[in-house]
Amino acid sequence: MASKKGLGKGLGALIKENPDASEEVLISQGLGLHSVQVSKGGRPANVPACIEVDAEGGLWCDVDILKPNPKQPRVDFNARQMEELSDSIKQNGILQPIIIEPIEGKDNAFYIIAGERRTRAAKMAGLSKVPVQLRKFDEQQKLEYALIENIQRADLNPIEEATAYYNLIQMGDLSQDEVAKRVGKNRSTVANAIRLLKLPDDIQKSLASGQISAGHARALLMVKTDSDMRILYGKIVGSGLSVREAEALAESYNNGGRAAAKKSEKKKTRKDPDIALFEQELRNLFGVKDVDFKGDTSKGSIEIKFSSKADFDRIYNVLLGDK
Repeated sequence: MASKKGLGKGLGALIKENPDASEEVLISQGLGLHSVQVSKGGRPANVPACIEVDAEGGLWCDVDILKPNPKQPRVDFNARQMEELSDSIKQNGILQPIIIEPIEGKDNAFYIIAGERRTRAAKMAGLSKVPVQLRKFDEQQKLEYALIENIQRADLNPIEEATAYYNLIQMGDLSQDEVAKRVGKNRSTVANAIRLLKLPDDIQKSLASGQISAGHARALLMVKTDSDMRILYGKIVGSGLSVREAEALAESYNNGGRAAAKKSEKKKTRKDPDIALFEQELRNLFGVKDVDFKGDTSKGSIEIKFSSKADFDRIYNVLLGDK
């Protein structure tokens, strides 16, 4: 097993080493571990033949027979973070074993219960085998374990986290309080997360992608009518409202504040989303807060407002700096 040097400490590192004693290989049932004694370099009978046992009692598995956890709450894997993790694995190896379980009815196939990112990054790094722990879970435990691992690493986007909480409640017939205790969160955290699933699908996608924040999403949930929610969402995306500004507008809409300004806001709420995005790009380009596009792409005008000499100089340099 010399080729695996540096790929991780395996399970032998998790127990106290004693060269005069037999080595322990950890196998588990459910969420609890139990151990079996094997002689140094020996092999426990309940480890599948396709899994290698090294001289230290560590278990190693071919990455190609590992399949994603069907209850994995995470859907998106950030490409840059995956590259960084792959580089780290090339340099330092996998320091924590991948937790796996046999796929019922299939030989030489296992579900990844915890460690899918590490497994993907190991493949990117060119590793053929990874250190593993072998366990057995029921359906609820698969979801619970994967959820807890991802939450501990702050790896889920808000919608993935909310969906995982909801699935735990439905699958285990649990209360929000019970779910909160299992994952080590406050009940209010779980409740506020699940509320995000009440948002329309497109706004959920916007939240999952990071276009809007969880604070913006909660401000949208404050709004009592769907039409006002849509108007507020357009302003958040098109004008780059802060969370505080969004909350203030939500409260204003609920108190009838929009009725007085209905005529003046009518055109703004109907603005083409592409034009609203173009305005935001111009704000970013010139470093100003107010850019107004009037008309359409065939005829109109663009008004750039500035409030200081520094603003003027910056706009001048962007437009004519190369001349």
